[in-house]
Amino acid sequence: MSKPVLRCEALGRVYEDGGRTVTVLDNVELSLAAGEKIAVIGASGSGKSTLLNLLGGLDNPTSGRVLMAGRDLATLREKELCQLRNRRLGFVYQFHHLLPEFDARENVGMPLLIAGLPRAEAWRRAAEILDRVGMSHRLDHRPGQLSGGERQRVAIARALVGSPDVVLMDEPTGNLDPHSAAQVLALIDELGQESAAFVVVTHDPAIANRMNRTLELRDGGLRAKP
Repeated sequence: MSKPVLRCEALGRVYEDGGRTVTVLDNVELSLAAGEKIAVIGASGSGKSTLLNLLGGLDNPTSGRVLMAGRDLATLREKELCQLRNRRLGFVYQFHHLLPEFDARENVGMPLLIAGLPRAEAWRRAAEILDRVGMSHRLDHRPGQLSGGERQRVAIARALVGSPDVVLMDEPTGNLDPHSAAQVLALIDELGQESAAFVVVTHDPAIANRMNRTLELRDGGLRAKP
């Protein structure tokens, strides 16, 4: 059996709030195989976004560890962590977080520039992935000139442009109209046929039903949903 592309062991996250200790995650275990798609569901405030931030190395656990490519994210220096995220992780947020002063191609190509690719190559790869998500006619448009669904497709292209091992998605259709949401769902289906693994935080049953398995976050623990 191949090694998991992402794993967390006995993961815990505790916050202090006005002298009160709040346990958000408690002894969470997760193993993600290459090409696997997992949905994470749960009530509002159950810790879904906290879990995603820990898996992506944006926050450090109080206990336990997150392993990617066999490396404990919490032990990496900031530069090493940034390099690992840039090369092996893609992020798609509920709010697209595109840079308003740059066009679609520039937004998507930015991670490649940061990774050290020449500008011409970065723009070429950005144009290729934008074509795959149906945005080749919007390469030179800035986010303010795009619809909500178009902006989210650009954000997905940005997450995928570096061919990551893992794509983390936080409510990817949460702010979209039904038509745009359906486009994003179809895109996830298509991309799921490839080697990238997905962890998708969602409240949308339509998304959860498209995943290989669904896990529910409740009372700090992550459990398989029947």
